[in-house]
Amino acid sequence: MIKRYPTKKIYVGDVAIGGDAPISVQSMTFSKTRDIEETVNQIKRLHFAGCDIVRVAVPDFEDAYALKEIKKQISLPLVADIHFNYKLALIAAKSVDCIRINPGNIGSRERVKEVVKACKERNIPIRIGVNCGSLEDKFEKKYGQSAKGMVESALYNIKYLEDLDFTQIKVSMKASDVQRTVEAYRKLRPLVDYPFHLGVTEAGTLFHSTIKSSIALGTLLLEGIGDTMRVSITGELEKEVEVARAILKDSGAVKGGVNIISCPTCGRLESNLLDMVRKVEELTKDIKAPLNLSVMGCVVNAIGEAKSADVAIAFGKESGLVMRKGKVVARLKERELLDRFMQEVLDVVKEYDGE
Repeated sequence: MIKRYPTKKIYVGDVAIGGDAPISVQSMTFSKTRDIEETVNQIKRLHFAGCDIVRVAVPDFEDAYALKEIKKQISLPLVADIHFNYKLALIAAKSVDCIRINPGNIGSRERVKEVVKACKERNIPIRIGVNCGSLEDKFEKKYGQSAKGMVESALYNIKYLEDLDFTQIKVSMKASDVQRTVEAYRKLRPLVDYPFHLGVTEAGTLFHSTIKSSIALGTLLLEGIGDTMRVSITGELEKEVEVARAILKDSGAVKGGVNIISCPTCGRLESNLLDMVRKVEELTKDIKAPLNLSVMGCVVNAIGEAKSADVAIAFGKESGLVMRKGKVVARLKERELLDRFMQEVLDVVKEYDGE
């Protein structure tokens, strides 16, 4: 496992962030928050997809007053996302589990002070959300829209909250590109011990966001940086959670889940490999045990890969092998391979569960 930077532990609802807590996955609804029914529906979809914490936009008072009823109907910790109007945070703090503010657009220090007071009264944390595109004027004028400007903004606002005797803080520093995002988190990490919320903001569609987020978040996670995260994807809900979970697993930041090894398609294929891989993905998506499963389309690399796999399929001409821990357990017709493969997978899962 990756050694993470030691950070202060805080709680958003019943979800711990930082310290020795698992890295949590967050997402955000895209409904109008005042539409209570649709917002609750989206939150429940995210919960079912494996989301740990959900955030909702609160652009006006109707949205703020809807939070109380929304909170009654959900079980996920709820974060209110506040921009521009600090009075919305004062209302939201009465119902939610965390307030996210962007110091660059929330207003004067006195307004931030009022938000801190409201959060203190309910013992809920504040996320200092620094965005490269909306830095305070003094930092943007001095440093431009840079990682340095983001770090200075974060330090300034952390100090202000600390001066108000408030330390239930988590920090995010997001840019819309990989380089500034990674640089900002790297620069700030040795300077404070608060947990970090990772993300690339305005990352685009599923394709582009997956690439940007995988590079940026994967890089940071491999360096032990990050305590909670969101993959921001235009117009998606469950996919945000799916991609985030995949980044956590494939970076080695969390232990568990299935790693599927399958070969790139080429002229040596002797089977409908893509169809088989998709079926294996679907049948094993809910397995929590840390398994390596190999599905290979010909004999060139199949035997070698199978040696490091818990269970493997190696295709031949209209037939194939099922292997377990590198040893052949069955030679079968292609139509019989999947059932036997899954039988072996479930047996291995039972072994892990019995440990």
